[in-house]
Amino acid sequence: MPGPRYTKIAAALPATVPFVGPETQERQLGRPFAARLGANESVFGPSPRAVEAMARAARSVWMYGDPENHDLKQALAAHHGVAPENIVVGEGIDGLLGYLVRLLVEPGDPVVTSDGAYPTFNFHVAGYGGALHKVPYRGDLEDPVALLTKAAEVKAKLVYLANPDNPMGSWHAAATLEAALGAIPHGTLLALDEAYVDLAPQDAVPEIEPEDPRVIRFRTFSKGYGMAGARVGYAIGAADLIAAFDKVRNHFGMCRISQAGALAALADRGWLAHVRAEVARAKARIARIARALSLEPLPSATNFVTIDLGGDGALARATVAALAERRVFVRMPFVPPHDRCIRVSAGRKAELDAFAEVLPEALIEARAVTRT
Repeated sequence: MPGPRYTKIAAALPATVPFVGPETQERQLGRPFAARLGANESVFGPSPRAVEAMARAARSVWMYGDPENHDLKQALAAHHGVAPENIVVGEGIDGLLGYLVRLLVEPGDPVVTSDGAYPTFNFHVAGYGGALHKVPYRGDLEDPVALLTKAAEVKAKLVYLANPDNPMGSWHAAATLEAALGAIPHGTLLALDEAYVDLAPQDAVPEIEPEDPRVIRFRTFSKGYGMAGARVGYAIGAADLIAAFDKVRNHFGMCRISQAGALAALADRGWLAHVRAEVARAKARIARIARALSLEPLPSATNFVTIDLGGDGALARATVAALAERRVFVRMPFVPPHDRCIRVSAGRKAELDAFAEVLPEALIEARAVTRT
């Protein structure tokens, strides 16, 4: 019997999983991880007020969520000092990036990103047939000048830049990004991914007018607010662009439990301050663990620390595998030269104790494997 008739784009694509989840790895290993330090989740959890709000909302989960996300948009607009028309809410930054690519990218349209930057964005571009152009990092930093130069060269519709950056944890000062705005080519939109901005120093947050048609900014409740499993993201942009999302978004994509949790989390500024302090302590501990083994922890404006192992991708892959065998889940960058590193999320004392205990022997094993 004939099967479904896929689009030419879909038929030509390989099946792709940008990140192999820890649950998949646990099933493969046949046991749970003792330390889940690879997905940059906030192990410190959401605000207790958010948990209470979500528990209350669970009683009403027989109803769809508000398709307009009205209350959350109003609160986010007040929080950022913008109009509600400048805010769109969606199923995490990943979902919103998918909608943005759907709005802008047709088969063959040029899109620019950094080689080794967040791969889910590339996944969306490939899914709509866009032509992805990549530029290298400058050291451990994404290179705004190179990105915008390439955008002008290929007449890109869309440029992706994360600040702070995943997977390196690096960041640009606000002044650097503000200066780069003047180089955005006519007809090009900058997608500025600020997933980690709630954990970054204030000087990493540029001043951008919400009605600036050259930029759309993405934020999330997954990191500082500790609600990765709730899938709540939002974008700030010019009203015309934000309104265009209504043409393609899933209007019932947001769960009312997530809406209630995000609204309560946003109001609890004390909890966010608590999480920031816990993340800072955890990053300092990870840095000490690394330095005790003569490894280099890179500066980080996120909730993880990227550790330079002083080797290459083979050593890092072997180390990640050796740690997994010892029930510690971490990840690593995918592209040279950054794949010399592993990436370790901020954890609680028990998780970091487990990491510290097994890292020395994991390194010994990895070095022995890669020497042979």
